[in-house]
Amino acid sequence: MQIGEAAARTELSLRTIRHYEETGLVIPSARSQGGFRLYTENDVTRLMVIRRMKPLGFTLEQIRELLDATDRLDSGEDLAADEREALLECVRGYERTAVEQVEKLRIQLGRAEDFAATLRQRLEAPGPLSAGPSPLP
Repeated sequence: MQIGEAAARTELSLRTIRHYEETGLVIPSARSQGGFRLYTENDVTRLMVIRRMKPLGFTLEQIRELLDATDRLDSGEDLAADEREALLECVRGYERTAVEQVEKLRIQLGRAEDFAATLRQRLEAPGPLSAGPSPLP
């Protein structure tokens, strides 16, 4: 598939996908005779991993480290037991960090919902809104 379809499927901009190519995170699997970037399902899967990691605050270097670890684990190569365990521990570390970030986001979401409810109650309260300063409940 060309970059436009990959962008549509991942909800990433063309510019973002090109940036990930420039940084070496996702390299198109091929180029058409006309020079267009061609992406496979594996490339789209990689883009989705990146898309999911960015909002959780992971840096491009951290994303690269995780992708490298999963690439090695998925390579089909015979890995030494200690290397395999180190790669798995790397993935476990990112999983733990992701869970922690999700919990922080849940707390932020709860606070935002509480704030919106406070404002909604204030707007629904009887009486003039311009009667002077009034602290929010």
